[in-house]
Amino acid sequence: MTDLILALDPTTRTDAMRIASAAAPHIDAIKIGYPLILAEGLGIAKELKAFGLPLIADFKVADIPNTNQLIAQQVFEAGFSGIICHGFPGSDSVKACVNVAHDNGGECYVVAEMSHPGGAEFFQSGTAERIARVVIETGADGIIAPATRPERTRILREIIGTRKILSPGVGAQGGDPDAIAGLVDGIIVGRAIYESNDPGAAAARYASLRGKRT
Repeated sequence: MTDLILALDPTTRTDAMRIASAAAPHIDAIKIGYPLILAEGLGIAKELKAFGLPLIADFKVADIPNTNQLIAQQVFEAGFSGIICHGFPGSDSVKACVNVAHDNGGECYVVAEMSHPGGAEFFQSGTAERIARVVIETGADGIIAPATRPERTRILREIIGTRKILSPGVGAQGGDPDAIAGLVDGIIVGRAIYESNDPGAAAARYASLRGKRT
């Protein structure tokens, strides 16, 4: 089944709560990155939990194992149910995030390849494939792979098997939702929803993608 995940990146509590409230009936999870957290603090997670949806901390954690562990602990203590980290610092750094996530009944996703044009500069030529194998080695729950390059996501699917793929790039970045919906477990949509004049209607338009996982 493919979930619809809202990337919630406004920079005020008022906007975040308004958008989340409107979109909540049409989505399966909320992904929160640095823009909202730096503006409003980790405490915003406890408020967003009122909508009854899983919260994913998109901090793309990328440090030594001890620092990763400390960051992950703060994330799960704040009420998140998932965390996203980078794989390039190495398997021990990824494992630190995985351990904390699993100790708290949560999930850890590893960025294998990013969705913007520059994401093809360094994550390809075998790098994304190596990161995908780190996911297998460390027991991480899945990867982040681009909706903007479904052919790459298909290659990574072959490596990670049944582990989850969450895929950003649909909407403002131009990824084709129909090309990716059956391949991944979660489609991440941000600006196309939270910058809309009617976030609820915008989320509803993407809700038809839910359940298309094959």
